[in-house]
Amino acid sequence: MYPLGTVGSNPTLSAPRFRAWGLRGMSVRQIRREYRAQPTLEGAGVRLSRVFGYHQVPDFDPFLLLDHFGSDNPDDYMAGFPWHPHRGIETVTYMIAGEVEHGDSIGNKGVIRSGDVQWMTAGGGILHQEMPQRYEGTMNGLQLWVNLPASEKMTDPRYRDVLAGQIPALDVADGVRVKVLSGEVDGRSGPVHDLVVSTEYLDVELEPGRTFAHPVAPGWTVFGYVRAGSASMAPSAEQETRARTAALFADGDSVRITAGSQGASFVLVSGTPLGEKVAWGGPIVMNTEKELDLAFRELEQGTFIKHGQRE
Repeated sequence: MYPLGTVGSNPTLSAPRFRAWGLRGMSVRQIRREYRAQPTLEGAGVRLSRVFGYHQVPDFDPFLLLDHFGSDNPDDYMAGFPWHPHRGIETVTYMIAGEVEHGDSIGNKGVIRSGDVQWMTAGGGILHQEMPQRYEGTMNGLQLWVNLPASEKMTDPRYRDVLAGQIPALDVADGVRVKVLSGEVDGRSGPVHDLVVSTEYLDVELEPGRTFAHPVAPGWTVFGYVRAGSASMAPSAEQETRARTAALFADGDSVRITAGSQGASFVLVSGTPLGEKVAWGGPIVMNTEKELDLAFRELEQGTFIKHGQRE
């Protein structure tokens, strides 16, 4: 559980339209700061790496948390994440390899398999569970939390289950392969649309020495997380960003990332900052302590779920 608290707000930033063609004349973003993933225990005892979380909220707005779970030892993940609540956020589960069974308080259930994405809007409240299944090989996945603006905190929950085959996988250059979960690359859009917070989510594979150059919206928050290999995340970077490290970019309208000698696998994520205060308690994220207290009181009273349950 996260401690209750209020995180300061940032000025709201606009995200003007940007050119989606070429990078000539664009200002390439530099690295503002790097964050090394730290081992932690979550759920009923799942070992994972936390890339950023509660204390980094002002820097990563609108993103709240990024966890990387990966192990070839089932004891590290089989305990799973039994029934728990969420309110005020979206959770984005990207299974790179492995399987996770899920279920929720309105009757949704299924399995997130290798390459699949589940984009869940918790909105006004949902109870769900995520239970990893034994996997032959290394279980590997990411979960990103996206904050919801105050005006959408209590919206009805919904799921977007996206199968691996629905995600465009583009060979944009020799040795450069990009999966587009949301957003756009070379005129191809990802399958996740109609998001409350404008978000682009790309999974990039680079062969050694290859470069990925991509336009991003000025004013948006942008980070790259290297899950394997290493990469120079900016042209003037003094050293490569190594595996299990996130690079948070300064402002600009493009990124330019070059793989190291072993190649690089990374996700590139960008989104519109909300510039709102954050009151965070465990799996619930609101704007004020009063709203947070109400959510936990409703949990105790059995009135947390606001939407109609399936019969």
